[in-house]
Amino acid sequence: MSQSQLQWQERYAIGIPAVDHEHQELIRMINDLVMRILEGTDVAFVSDSLGDILSAIGAHFALEEKIMRDRHYDQYFDHKSDHDRLLDQLRDIMDDYAVHRQISPAELVQTLDAWFSEHFRTRDARLHSLKNQSGRPTG
Repeated sequence: MSQSQLQWQERYAIGIPAVDHEHQELIRMINDLVMRILEGTDVAFVSDSLGDILSAIGAHFALEEKIMRDRHYDQYFDHKSDHDRLLDQLRDIMDDYAVHRQISPAELVQTLDAWFSEHFRTRDARLHSLKNQSGRPTG
C-alpha cells in the first residue's frame, strides 16, 4: 500500500458489523479513486467518483446517526457535527475540482486520513467502548 492510500486498521473497528464494513468500503472507494488519479484518469471519472464517495459517506453517516438516535447516545450531536464538517470538506474538494480540474491525490488522502484517523480513534471509539461495557452497541 502506498503512502497515497488510506489503510484500514483493526483499531478502527467499533464492533457494529454494518458500520465496520462501511468504513472498510469507504476506504476502498477512496483508494480506488486515488489509484485512478495517479494513473491519469479522465475528469469525468474523478468527478463521478468524488460524487459517489460523498454519497456513500453521507449514507454511512445516516446509518451511524440512526444507530446513535435509536440508542439515545449522549454524544449524538457532537458526533453528527463532526460528520457534517467532513461532508463540508468533501464538498469543498469537489467544488475546487470542478473549477480547477486538478486534484492532488496526496492532499485528498491526507485530508481524509487525518479525518478518519481522528474520527475513528475518538468519536467511533466511544461507540466501541460503550458496546464493550454493555455487551451490545449503544451508539
